[in-house]
Formats: sequence, structure tokens, C-alpha cells
Amino acid sequence: MSAQNKQRTEDVVDMATSFGFEAVKEGDKQPRVNHVFHQVADRYDVMNDLMSGGMHRLWKDAFVAWLNPPQRPRATPFKLLDVAGGTGDISFRVIERSRKNAHSTVFDINGSMLDVGRDRARDNGLNAYLDFVEGNAEDLPFEDNSFDAYTIAYGIRNVPRIDKALSEAHRVLKRGGRFMCLEFSNVEMPVLDKVYDAFSFHAIPKIGDFVTGDAESYSYLVESIRKFPNKTRFKAMIEDAGFRQVSYRSMSGGITAMHSGWKL
Repeated sequence: MSAQNKQRTEDVVDMATSFGFEAVKEGDKQPRVNHVFHQVADRYDVMNDLMSGGMHRLWKDAFVAWLNPPQRPRATPFKLLDVAGGTGDISFRVIERSRKNAHSTVFDINGSMLDVGRDRARDNGLNAYLDFVEGNAEDLPFEDNSFDAYTIAYGIRNVPRIDKALSEAHRVLKRGGRFMCLEFSNVEMPVLDKVYDAFSFHAIPKIGDFVTGDAESYSYLVESIRKFPNKTRFKAMIEDAGFRQVSYRSMSGGITAMHSGWKL
């Protein structure tokens, strides 16, 4: 192979990911995603309400209901790893639904999001049921077979190497443990898809600019949804990571979907 062709091949390999609609080097995506969430952390929940009309709360409730953590005391607490869970939305719901018989490790690569979660945990008197750990979903700092459940809500599309994150999820789950993901998806209703696109690409960046002074970050978030694999493809990726009995449930006409798989 000539030096020129070798360089071209290396360049293609190094451009194997995207930042919204922009092709970027794999090593460049995570720092740019981190910047986005540093920018929006303080207003993240407010923006979620405005962008979804409050529906994100119902989606998260349904997600935790499907997880169905045990509600009775056990010899050891139900151990949850909540990845990309910085603000604590999913963890708080799991702890409350389990009647405080669960313990959650809130794991996020973004320190600003974790700061928001820590403050909320303190304000809600939930510190005893939570740990907060900063790190990368592609390289989890936990031993094999450590957790009963792994959740990731609206975070996996921001991971540069999704296959690596899924493999790590499988590794740290106990035998019989459950992987669950909540993520935006492809709209399935003919009229709703056009309305959703118009709102996403035109209204959301403007709302982001008005509330946070940052339209660019919200343009990325909208674009990242369109780049994420559809439900069938993502189901196959979960199966490729070793999970079994993989299934998904669409909500709100396909705007969002819940994915489930088991380590058997």
C-alpha cells in the first residue's frame, strides 16, 4: 500500500463517528459532547420540560415501571448502575419505586451534570442510597458481575463507540441482570414525523437560545437523535453485545423507545 493510500485509510478509520450531522474524528467527539453538557447542565431539566411538553417525565416513569425493581428488603440491596445519569432522574425514580430497597451508582462522564445530581440528592434526602462516579461508559471502573441492572436514559447516542459501551454493560451485570435503555427514536406516524421534524429543527434551538443562551448545543442534541440507529438496528447491537430476550417498546408514536435485554 502506498503511503498516500495508507494515510487515506487511516483518515477514514479516524473519522468513523459523528457529532450531530458533522463527521468528526473518533477522539474528538467526547470532548465536544462534554462541552455541550457543561453548557446545559444548570438548565437541563427545564429544557427537557420545554422540549417535550413535560412528556419526558412520563417516559421516565414508564421506563422505571418496566424495570420494576424489587420493593421488599433483600439480603443485599438491588444494585443499579445508572449510566449517563448525572442529574439523577432515573436513579431517584428507582429508589422511590423500590421503597428505598435499591442502591444506585450514578455514573456520568460530565462533572457538571453530576454536580446537579448531587445537589438534588441532598435536597431530597437520598444521599444514603446513591453514589456518584465520574467516568467513561466505554471503560467502566467496576468489577465483572457487579450490578443487578444497568440503565442509560438519553445518553447512549452521545457515546462515540456504542458497541464498546454495550459490551461494558454486559460485563458488569450479574448473571440474570438486566440492561435497559431509554432513547429517542424514529417517529412512526406519517403526520407526526413532519410536525416533530419542524419542531425539533426550528423551535428547539430557539428555545435553547432563549433559556440558556446556547442554540448550538441544542442543535447538536436534535441532530444526534437523527443519527442514532433505528429500533431494529439498535436491538441487533444489543444482541451482538451478548444480551438475550432483547425487546423494545415505542412510546408517543415512536418519538422515544425503551429497550431491554438480559444477561443470561
